[in-house]
Amino acid sequence: MVDVSREQVLVTGAAGKLGRAVVADLLDAGHQVVAVDRRQPEEDPGTRFVRLEGDDVPGLAAALEGCTALVALASVPSPGSLPPHQLFRDNTQAAFVALQVATAAGVRRAVVASSGSAYVTAWSPRPTMVDEVPVREEHPLRNAEEYGLSKQVSEEIAAMFCRRHPDLSVAALRFHWIATAEEQRERMTAQRGGPRDWPEELRQMWGYVDLRDAARACRLAVETAQRRPYGFAVLNVVAADLLADETLDALLSAHAPHVRRSPGGPSAGGAFAIDRAREVIGWEPRHSWRDLD
Repeated sequence: MVDVSREQVLVTGAAGKLGRAVVADLLDAGHQVVAVDRRQPEEDPGTRFVRLEGDDVPGLAAALEGCTALVALASVPSPGSLPPHQLFRDNTQAAFVALQVATAAGVRRAVVASSGSAYVTAWSPRPTMVDEVPVREEHPLRNAEEYGLSKQVSEEIAAMFCRRHPDLSVAALRFHWIATAEEQRERMTAQRGGPRDWPEELRQMWGYVDLRDAARACRLAVETAQRRPYGFAVLNVVAADLLADETLDALLSAHAPHVRRSPGGPSAGGAFAIDRAREVIGWEPRHSWRDLD
């Protein structure tokens, strides 16, 4: 008898930080993985690796043979490394091609890497802030740079494919600074030991997600869709706490009193609502920088 719970997952962007963690997490959970990237991983991914450019439709179609799910992570991870028009083109093209080829091959479970940058945070060219906390997925998207815009468009691409294929489930996961334990420790050490850059901290809203939690969210999105299809879902994937010693209420009262607190919002927790990820794919963060102290 075939184990229907076991997936064969194609992971694009498999040589990146998140990609490597997702491949490892999927393998640890007993799934099969085809790892795809434009560059060779520095370490053996432990599974089949295919070197492809993001726009190689025939190559991607061949790599997808036998796959039952897609985790589309191929993306330029931040602005500055490419001219803006190239970054926007590469990120949106990678999302479109992956979903186009996968759905044509009959794949009906997929994950697309989005970002909290779609709201307004991270790389906005001027200090900008959200309207309200906790930041829910319905918050207006007011990105003002090419990376955040590329993530917003990638979400729209995923939504379009779900309209085209009513039996398709795609989770667009809005990650906020995917960080290893060491990166979290370094950020807190720098924050505690030097002058605070309040405009930058406010723009970031002290958000982060542990790399292990981010990888697990990708796997849960695939596994849940097999048992309970959910169509198109945009989900915040952010730690439950702040990357700061202070509480959210204290920080906002002192530095951004105009930011609204919605009823029932967290006082000591994080600035991003993560209840929808729990409801749709059963994800909750397990790791915090506080465990490192």
